[in-house]
Amino acid sequence: MPDISLETIRSAGVVGAGGAGFPTHVKLSGKVDTVLVNAAECEPLLHKDKELLRRHSGEVLSGLQAAMRLTGANSGIIGVKEKYAELIEHLQPMLPGGVELRPLADAYPAGDEFVLVYDVLGRVIPPGGLPLNVGAVVINVETACNVARSADSPVTEKYISVAGAVAKPMTLRVPVGVSLAECVQAAGGATCQAPSCIVGGVMMGHLEENPQTARVDKTTGAVIVLPSEHVVIRRYRRDQRAVQRIGRSACDQCCFCTELCPRYLLGHPIEPHKAMRSLGFNLLGQANILGAAYCCECNLCSLYACPEDLDPQQVCRQAKQKLVQENLRWDKPPFNASRPGLLMAGRKAPMARLMQKLGLRAFRNEGPLRAELLPARRVGIALKQHVGAPCQPTVKPGQLVRKGDLLGQPPMRDGQAALGANVHASIDGKVTDIEHGVVWIEKN
Repeated sequence: MPDISLETIRSAGVVGAGGAGFPTHVKLSGKVDTVLVNAAECEPLLHKDKELLRRHSGEVLSGLQAAMRLTGANSGIIGVKEKYAELIEHLQPMLPGGVELRPLADAYPAGDEFVLVYDVLGRVIPPGGLPLNVGAVVINVETACNVARSADSPVTEKYISVAGAVAKPMTLRVPVGVSLAECVQAAGGATCQAPSCIVGGVMMGHLEENPQTARVDKTTGAVIVLPSEHVVIRRYRRDQRAVQRIGRSACDQCCFCTELCPRYLLGHPIEPHKAMRSLGFNLLGQANILGAAYCCECNLCSLYACPEDLDPQQVCRQAKQKLVQENLRWDKPPFNASRPGLLMAGRKAPMARLMQKLGLRAFRNEGPLRAELLPARRVGIALKQHVGAPCQPTVKPGQLVRKGDLLGQPPMRDGQAALGANVHASIDGKVTDIEHGVVWIEKN
């Protein structure tokens, strides 16, 4: 195994490849007893993690072993859906000592790290806490790959699922900074009139109105193409004032949103129905609904639980923003430690039912990996693809760069680098411009 260290991981710019982009060298600097590889991939139509586990098994396991060594963990666990029996059979004989597979239900949101830690370890992360608080670190499959590669190469490539209304749903290997439109074209293009793109999963992603200019970064996991009239797209385009007005008049306080909320089931103080109730007192929602601060924005309440097709998730998110603005929070949030054991197992959202509710069963649910790197003549590398401070550029317009060259690094503060992650060139070429926090490179 190459000499993988916190320094190689930091230098390579490794961040969480499936979430907010938390710098991995910081995450792995803690001491825990267990490292979990999150291979649940619970969003509908996504197959990237499964394909990486199958095609790059050795690197995933090497990255997991390195993470265990760095954190002092004596246990490594890969959480993968039990329905992938062939993949589990493929991986089982390859597992090194101290590493095991843990089959997961085909339910949403099995990939939420709070849910994963409970399902696999039986430990409940406290409200506002981290897996570190219960002796665990969670990394995803692609992050484990990037850890394994960090001693030899920085993060310049990304694996993404391209799915939905495309000719050939697939998992692509692309340079960081390539446009979303090029990814869609590589999958055979859209198969519908007036296509719309969701970046990330249909549950927790965001609508991208201009895929021609939007770029893949280190955290991009998927591009889902859907017809503009599709129910999911209509929900994403719903006006905020309409969300509040309709919610105020139509919510009958059935509490399904709360009873199926994964964080509520873990004993956390989030109760979406109370955020909806607050609309009756204030059109913007009362910021003193403190439980909204613990919403993970999984969207299960809005896209699955609510029988009226209301939008508790949006209301909770608005309340979270107001809580931040008003600096309101619980110093000691209430926590019901007995609730997970009583309710969690019986209230999972089956994937088949979720896909039926979202109108996704008509699309091919597959995503084979295309091994060759997608060629690109122009890329835009964002100087902020991570939690923390934006990088400061280390190159200038007109400068020639090679793939892997450093383009930016976190600024120094009080003699130490600020929280962040290095960014690197993903193609050979010339730096043509640096504007609005993006380094543009074109092939010569």
